[in-house]
Amino acid sequence: MAERLQGLTAVARPDARLLILGSMPGAKSLQQQQYYAHPRNAFWPLMATILGFDPDLSYPARLQAMQNRCVALWDVIGYCQRQGSLDSAISAEQANDFGLFFKQHSEIRAIAFNGGKAWQCFRRQVINKQPLPESLQLLQLPSTSPAHASLSFSDKLLHWQQIRSFLN
Repeated sequence: MAERLQGLTAVARPDARLLILGSMPGAKSLQQQQYYAHPRNAFWPLMATILGFDPDLSYPARLQAMQNRCVALWDVIGYCQRQGSLDSAISAEQANDFGLFFKQHSEIRAIAFNGGKAWQCFRRQVINKQPLPESLQLLQLPSTSPAHASLSFSDKLLHWQQIRSFLN
């Protein structure tokens, strides 16, 4: 039987305007307690390019750079079972409490979904089941995971540029 896993806590200031949601951190991220810790994941290089910070900053400094631009980071899934790191291996997922999150972060105007699994889980487990702001914009973006190799970095960057309109 697959191990029951708990995700990471949200990284967000009260004035966040954009929430980026993944599905569930991979094994390396959970082990290091850092979002997108896999060295081949394109997330941090993409954020560094879009937000204008050095991708080689320390993890706390990268988180701070995101928060300084009013970007929050979390996952749709709070708990699940999974062997390995692939989204396709996730089962028995339980969504995070978005009703509470949005009460505490009322300035959020959009959610950017990092990949199809995050979007599917949110649609299935959160929309119409948890209270959400009415004017929330939902952006489906390609996964930054190294497992999603069908798009190049520059192709992913073109899609991810959409988040710029929600930055401070």
